[in-house]
Amino acid sequence: MSSVLSQRASGVLLHPISLPGFHGCGDLGPEAHRFAQWLSGAGQRFWQMLPVGPLGYGNSPYSALSAFAGNPLFVSLDRLVDEGLLPRGAVADPPRFSPTHTDYAAARAWREEKLRIAFDAFGKRTSDHPSYDVFCSQNASWLEDFALYSAIKRARRDRPWTEWEPELRMRDPQALDKARHALRREIDQQRFEQFLFARHWQVLKGHCATLGVALIGDLPIFVAHDSADVWAHREMFFLDEQGQPTVIAGVPPDYFSATGQRWGNPLYRWDEATPRWWLSRFTHLLQMFDALRLDHFIGFTRYWEIPATEPTAINGRWVPGPGARLFERLGNAPLIAEDLGAVTPEVTALRDRFGFPGIKLLQFAFGTDPQAPTFLPHNYDRNSVAYTGTHDNDTTRGWFEKLDEKERRHALDYLGTAGREIDWEMIRAVWSSVANIAIAPMQDLLGLGSEARMNLPGTSQGNWEWRLAESPDAQLQRRLQHLTQLYGRSAR
Repeated sequence: MSSVLSQRASGVLLHPISLPGFHGCGDLGPEAHRFAQWLSGAGQRFWQMLPVGPLGYGNSPYSALSAFAGNPLFVSLDRLVDEGLLPRGAVADPPRFSPTHTDYAAARAWREEKLRIAFDAFGKRTSDHPSYDVFCSQNASWLEDFALYSAIKRARRDRPWTEWEPELRMRDPQALDKARHALRREIDQQRFEQFLFARHWQVLKGHCATLGVALIGDLPIFVAHDSADVWAHREMFFLDEQGQPTVIAGVPPDYFSATGQRWGNPLYRWDEATPRWWLSRFTHLLQMFDALRLDHFIGFTRYWEIPATEPTAINGRWVPGPGARLFERLGNAPLIAEDLGAVTPEVTALRDRFGFPGIKLLQFAFGTDPQAPTFLPHNYDRNSVAYTGTHDNDTTRGWFEKLDEKERRHALDYLGTAGREIDWEMIRAVWSSVANIAIAPMQDLLGLGSEARMNLPGTSQGNWEWRLAESPDAQLQRRLQHLTQLYGRSAR
């Protein structure tokens, strides 16, 4: 068991995209630092985020264009002004963005224009070039493919790599050299944006460390088909000659969907090359985060393989995953096993063999999930991370309002409450449990309803858009601090 996850503590789940700000979406700038200070003042040790890669299909952080690169939307325009790479007037009059929802197209257009201005300014001064060169050299193993992929994709109006010319799709060396020459400036732009992301990230991470706040990241088990990873490492995936998947990932029918979830991600060929790539991925992300949530941990023991021709996830089959071999090569690491779903004894054995804490989800304790009793706080293990809900759930208030009468009575009876503040009553139940780590989404701390839900699995519209209209206030901070101290989770 990792020491960072073995002490009694608590934290908040809030993706940086949901932070307030004037530039269309949250980023790594002043509001992120302000939120880290707020967490510290509330006695929290953890800030949990969703994946922070460059967004692909549906703006989902789980469909990133790279398993290694950072999201350029997170580059702080305010910090670029402070660094002298943007004139203050360049960001003084932003469009009228919604304060409660992210319009990704508008935010991306506004920010991309500023990043290109910053790149021009960067080229005219030399003081930062040595650190930029070091960054490019140290990250060349993934950065060069990602920058080239992004430049080609942009030049082809964002078409997926499977629709590029055959010689580029198949990575013919001469065609790639020609593209590198023709798209040299755009490739440099992409490298520069990743350099900025890394620099702003390290500043935030360093500030969090001084405040005693650790960062929990999220590592999706599968990668997007239209990504630099699949394009650059076709041999690692089950693809046909045109680059299309022959089998894809998903999950069978479950709590979220009667037809299962057809994610569409290509599946790995678990030969020697794939574990090496995974170890590089672990190493990279563990330099960014203090701990990682392993999304869909079940897939490391077995995963649901769906023929790519199937319209739903119903007609799939279970296929063995890499199991212990991968984690033996990794060694001791601060990993959280997202072990929700069709948990088998093999999943539990793999989790326990390496001491990974599992996840306990309080909302699941009062519904029809066959494992509902294991989600009741009196059944928790110490080595677990307990949540009221996650990004895939409704907010606690929204969830409670949709319960049928029997489930609602069960929840109220168990919690010993009338349900006037069901979100905080659920938070109290999680905080008072024996689980080493307790986490609540920011939406539950604010008592928000379904309008603040982050994601509805199985849908592609309206997700990942919720934002904080303003920074959380001191009154909420004091309330969370009191509960955290009361149940022995305080960082102070």
